Amino acid sequence: MGGLRFALVGAGAIGETHARSITSSAELAVVVDHSLDRARRVTAEFGGTPTTSLAGAFEHVDAVSVCLPSGAHADAAVLALRAGKHVVVEKPIDITLAAADRIIAAERESGRTVAVISQRRFQAESAAAHRAIGDLGRITSGIAESTFWRPQEYYDSKPWRGTWALDGGGALMNQGIHAVDLLLWLMGEPVEVLARSACLAHERIEVEDTVAAVVTFASGALGTITATTAANPGLPVRVAVHGDRGSVVIGESDALDDAHLAQYTDFLDAVRDSRPPLVGTADARRALAVVLAVYESAHTGKPVALNGER
Repeated sequence: MGGLRFALVGAGAIGETHARSITSSAELAVVVDHSLDRARRVTAEFGGTPTTSLAGAFEHVDAVSVCLPSGAHADAAVLALRAGKHVVVEKPIDITLAAADRIIAAERESGRTVAVISQRRFQAESAAAHRAIGDLGRITSGIAESTFWRPQEYYDSKPWRGTWALDGGGALMNQGIHAVDLLLWLMGEPVEVLARSACLAHERIEVEDTVAAVVTFASGALGTITATTAANPGLPVRVAVHGDRGSVVIGESDALDDAHLAQYTDFLDAVRDSRPPLVGTADARRALAVVLAVYESAHTGKPVALNGER
């Protein structure tokens, strides 16, 4: 769908990844960032007009990619949807369910397509695991492990990193949510969470760098989630699902950039065919709800029920 024109909002490192995927299949027309120099660096490589203002940035585009700090996703996405644009939102959809619901309401009102980045679903291993779920018999348990390392410089490099207000959380919200999404995609509806969290290897951050949780699913199956940015030097992401007739295991893949491009291809096809994208707002809200329930449980020391509202 080469005729689609995009505005990219946010020209940081993840914005560059989006720009690369956009220009593989469509046109990057505008790059918006509070730093004009950073916007210029992106447009120098990928094309488009750099600007520091959203005013007028959506006028001559068909779609908008939102790559801002997590707590600013809803404001930009809703603005784009009200302007009649299709939207891609970098994960997470935002950092509160209220913000996610604002995007969902604007999506419904506009009739436009919204995809939320969860590119690991588009890896060949993940797709194969999803196809195999029906062959595993009764699903009994699952594991989602995101054991990463981030040096202190990672959190110190941006004032919003490691804050509740804009980052929305730590290792789970920002690194582990991909594995959470895969676990939910494979195992179904979560109904309860019990968790613990801590900050063990970093300073000057408000959020966790280590979290462990147990998730009970509607089927009765149990899942465990581990997310950390305090595992030096870091290990591959691992998601496993076990049943009474078999198991599937998803390990790390070297093709994350290809998976990101594959998600953009799915988004473009969804716009063209007027169908939902593979990862839409309902899926993104559900993953966010689990992350927030983990944080609530870790804070209170009590299990947290998920009510399944959409």
